[in-house]
Amino acid sequence: MGDSTAGKSRAAYEAMRATLPGHVLIAPRDRAAIPAALAQAAGTKKCVLWLNDLEQHLGTGGLTRTGVAKVLGGSGHHRVILATLRAAEQARLTDSTAIQDEAGRVASSEAREALEQAHTLRLERIFSTAELARAETCEWDPRIADALPHADTYGIAEYLAAGPDLLRDWLDAFSPNTDPNAPTHPRAAALIAAAIDIRRAGHTAPLPRRLVQVTHEHYLTQRGGARLRPEPLQHAWDWATRPRRATTALLQPEDDDCVHVFDYLTDVVQRQSAPGEHVPDDTIRTTLSECAADDADQIAATAYDQGRFHLAENGWRTAHRARKATSGPEHPRTLISRNNLALVLRALGRLEEAEREHRAVHDIYARVLGPEHPDTLTSRNDLARVLQDLGRLEEAERGHRAALDIRARVLGAEHPDTLTSRNDLARVLQALGRLEEAERGHRAALDIRARMLGAEHPDTLTSRSNLARVLQALGRLEEAEREHRAVHDTRARVLGPEHPDTLISRNNLARALQDLGRLEEAEREHRAVHDIYARVLGPEHPRTLISRSNLASVLRALGRLEEAERENRAALDIRARVLGPEHPDALISRNNLALVLRALGRLEEAEREHRAVHDIYARVLGPEHPHTLTSRNNLARVLQALGRLEEAEREHRAVHDIRARVLGPEHPRTLISRNNLASLLAELERPNDS
Repeated sequence: MGDSTAGKSRAAYEAMRATLPGHVLIAPRDRAAIPAALAQAAGTKKCVLWLNDLEQHLGTGGLTRTGVAKVLGGSGHHRVILATLRAAEQARLTDSTAIQDEAGRVASSEAREALEQAHTLRLERIFSTAELARAETCEWDPRIADALPHADTYGIAEYLAAGPDLLRDWLDAFSPNTDPNAPTHPRAAALIAAAIDIRRAGHTAPLPRRLVQVTHEHYLTQRGGARLRPEPLQHAWDWATRPRRATTALLQPEDDDCVHVFDYLTDVVQRQSAPGEHVPDDTIRTTLSECAADDADQIAATAYDQGRFHLAENGWRTAHRARKATSGPEHPRTLISRNNLALVLRALGRLEEAEREHRAVHDIYARVLGPEHPDTLTSRNDLARVLQDLGRLEEAERGHRAALDIRARVLGAEHPDTLTSRNDLARVLQALGRLEEAERGHRAALDIRARMLGAEHPDTLTSRSNLARVLQALGRLEEAEREHRAVHDTRARVLGPEHPDTLISRNNLARALQDLGRLEEAEREHRAVHDIYARVLGPEHPRTLISRSNLASVLRALGRLEEAERENRAALDIRARVLGPEHPDALISRNNLALVLRALGRLEEAEREHRAVHDIYARVLGPEHPHTLTSRNNLARVLQALGRLEEAEREHRAVHDIRARVLGPEHPRTLISRNNLASLLAELERPNDS
């Protein structure tokens, strides 16, 4: 693994040639050839499965953890899977910054699980001192002699591959055509820019020339359009595809219809792009209208990781529609696309649609594969998570408990999938207010993971974090703080201070400090987390906005209400624009803004906001959903502050009665409602008859 032009393919090839004589070389052309290649490799005693540019062979229908086991399992053979992967692709395939819940990780889990099996050798672009010394013994080769003086700036392989020269050629080509004796090539530069962005979006197959042509006008217009006096289209293609420095071209022709973009350019653009500076929406939408199902999957996964859920929905709808037409509605790859579509619908807050899709996928799996097949149980878990989001907690509990019971019986009590089900069940028990049961479930999962995987394994730390959240809900705040701090410190040491999991822990620690009343400390932590997210992910990423909302919450607790209003209003504006005004995250921001307005004494504004939020929740989620009841409770409190006590009483009583019936009279939320009603009745000088 390493940057483009680091010499990965050459080093891998030379190592294979030197150390694996007599082996059969199996080199699939693309992802579609992977099943045949795996079968051939599994039946050959001495072979190398060669996967240059591994990203083209991963994903739906490609190399998976099971495929790796098929080739490497057993004894009495000598089989090797040898792959190359650009560092930028490795970061994309293993990134999980957009969505940190377990459901969100499913979307690209196949590629990640396959990569987890690999032994990785990192090839740096810049030579070490020892490597340079060895290169100097080869100065008899004029190419190496020419590269060595530039070794402080460029890697030797990078220079030999003409990366810096080609980058300059591309950037200089955008200049206006003003001198007929020294023509520039702005249209060719725009074609290359379009190809780079299509590749950055996640398109791994060769790029159709027609697609590059359709999208390039945006990049030409962006740099000046007609003022650049662009050359004719055919001249542009001729210049962009002309070989430079031996065989390297800016756009390498694959055949008459397709090209590859020089990956070095893609890597440079990616490194130089600011956080949140993504491929334009129109480029992605155009690409999705032209690409095959496999690339639609990759593009959707990239957009999902960036928090661009509408584009991810478009991508997975495209993949599902194509696979349904070619392979049928019950083909495994069709079902994977449909499941991914359900995941993004959940992220978009369209929970009824997500439930329908997850239920349809589950029913097909159950009928075709059986109710105890691993894929069926994973689908059942996904469905139960959506039911929990919908507030149908008893159904969610039944779904998670059934999946847990089957997994424990079929796979064993300590299998990773069994522990995932146990974790999910504990989370829904916490939502049901059965906190002691939830604590026992999380503690049991933690004990098993710590024993089997070690105290610092990511799954162990996830269980410890979940346990800390339950302790926080139980009011055992000092214990919760200790657990959150321990998880954060371990993640910071093992993963680094800016890793997404570390930042989640730091956020959890800040919330525990806020509950403990240590507000200045909480503010410092929330502000630090927000600043890192904004710098690394961009200001509009969902994770950045969650952090901004948390910061606003502690500012409100500190009494810095004008600052809190500004932060909440900014988060609301971005969420409403990016996700839509009825997305759950947008409604959370609107509710938080109403709370600040109430604290500022702007009660009529607060009432309008609370009433609007409640009405949307009631219509979208139903009148008995936990979010709807919380919003109704907030409305009652502002009515009380406005002196409209009879209205406030009706609202408080309605909330209490629903919670008592749905959650039980001793659920913490029911008790909060009862306390609110008692406070109001005291103000009305009436006895508490609830």
